[in-house]
Amino acid sequence: MDLRSRNILVVGLARTGIATARFLQRRGARVRATDRAEEGRLGPDVNLLREMGIPLDLGGHRIESFTAADLIVVSPGVPHTIPPLAAARARGIPVIGEMELAARFIGEPIVAVTGTNGKTTVTELVGAMLAASGRRVFVGGNIGTPLIAHVDSGERVDVVVAEVSSFQLDTSDTFRPAVGVLLNVTDDHLDRYADFEAYAASKMRLFANQRPGDTAVLNAADAVIRAGAGGIRSRKLFYNRPGAADAHAVVAGRTLNLRVPGGAQAALSLADFRLRGPHNAENAAAAALAALAAGAAPEAIQTALDAFAPAPHRLETIAVIDGVEYVNDSKATNVDAVRRGLGCFGGRVVLIMGGVDKGGDFGRLRDAVRSRGRALVLLGGAREPIRAALGGLVPTREAASMRQAVQAAREMAAAGDAVLLAPGCASFDLYTNYQERGDDFRREVLRLEKSTQ
Repeated sequence: MDLRSRNILVVGLARTGIATARFLQRRGARVRATDRAEEGRLGPDVNLLREMGIPLDLGGHRIESFTAADLIVVSPGVPHTIPPLAAARARGIPVIGEMELAARFIGEPIVAVTGTNGKTTVTELVGAMLAASGRRVFVGGNIGTPLIAHVDSGERVDVVVAEVSSFQLDTSDTFRPAVGVLLNVTDDHLDRYADFEAYAASKMRLFANQRPGDTAVLNAADAVIRAGAGGIRSRKLFYNRPGAADAHAVVAGRTLNLRVPGGAQAALSLADFRLRGPHNAENAAAAALAALAAGAAPEAIQTALDAFAPAPHRLETIAVIDGVEYVNDSKATNVDAVRRGLGCFGGRVVLIMGGVDKGGDFGRLRDAVRSRGRALVLLGGAREPIRAALGGLVPTREAASMRQAVQAAREMAAAGDAVLLAPGCASFDLYTNYQERGDDFRREVLRLEKSTQ
């Protein structure tokens, strides 16, 4: 792809957009960048673009910048349906995403992982399994380092393992992973999509360009994925389907049984696997199949499973205070993630929820809250819809800050319970991201722990 002297507009100036703009200019493009945010709300790295001589449209989009471009590259956080992009498309101007751009410069096989929940865990697991097999691996994409920054670095690897979001798939065209993994499709981002069907179609785009020699790793227990599997042209490997003849990875207690036609067969132990909950056993199955398809050895997969450490903000135990376990699951930003988190506890749970409503159906948590819930603490902008759906099931309080939420949870919990931060919402009303929210929870729990000593 020749970028020299082309007028290219980069839309969105978070980390991915800045990396994209730098990549394009270094390859001879005439770059312009735009973001709706004022400069003060953007990070200091924006100054790097200014120092490179890249013109910036900040505090709003200029329609003429869109219609004058030869190519537009959109960052994942920018809705691909905004009016300036529609105007550009009407003039026949190509609009692609950063992932699509990067993939055109990547020669190594790509393992791409998507799904409503679990994709970060599975992406990191696949990377660990391949690394344990002696492969040089880049792990990034929607987590960590953007794909375009990897391309720009010139790093030589054997396999690229990328977490892929629905937003990135929306602006893909030729993107073709050698191994594509679809974990689940449940309500999420309905503030960005017309309906659930549109969101599901976005996820299925992962397989649009695969060929018969490629591999699709699929959750057989997910009805949406089963319905779409017939249209996939690549080899299909299924997990999470005990007893079925076409099940290629099945979890039975603490054993993961792998059976790939014409390939590896192995029984792997999950006895030392440190991620809690049945959903993480399923994630291990998906990762193992993807790693096998990408060239990992079964013994290396076992090594990675035994050594893998839980990432922060994902069912992370912070402390046990007066017999109550305090758990940070700030990454649980949708309803299904909250449901999965609640299912990891044998005792009662005081649940801290709230944030920016993404259009999920909180009513789907009624059975889980009724059976597992001790109490509910509501924080942030989505308090009212959550209260309307769940507030009548268990004692419910509201909090204006994380400190108040942790204190209220302490007062409502009994010994043997867990206090679980699982917001079921985005963080953008009170925090920059889910990490900042989880860090605040950790701080308040540790402050509480210190005050009780």
